[in-house]
Amino acid sequence: MEFLIASAYAQDAAPQGGLMGFLPLIIIFAVFYFMLIRPQMKRAKEHRKMVSELAKGDEVVTNGGLLGKITEVGDSFVTLELADNLQVKLQRNAVANVMPKGTVKSA
Repeated sequence: MEFLIASAYAQDAAPQGGLMGFLPLIIIFAVFYFMLIRPQMKRAKEHRKMVSELAKGDEVVTNGGLLGKITEVGDSFVTLELADNLQVKLQRNAVANVMPKGTVKSA
């Protein structure tokens, strides 16, 4: 039966240093950190700063795409005026961007 199935003999394993075995994992983690984790943390920090600086009269766009002017600012909610006599209350975190003054009138 030896002629149908080749025998598998153990080969000598090349000794690797402890750090050299982890080097690919360290490189992959560094790539993920600098390309995915760090930019996401930076965007989250900028968004938290923008949300904390919201003030009455700011013109904003929400995550849902609504454009309006802030009429009232609370601890966790803002009141947004979308049109004449149409006001919506939404969470501060739902604000996506602060737009330049005059954007609501031109839209």
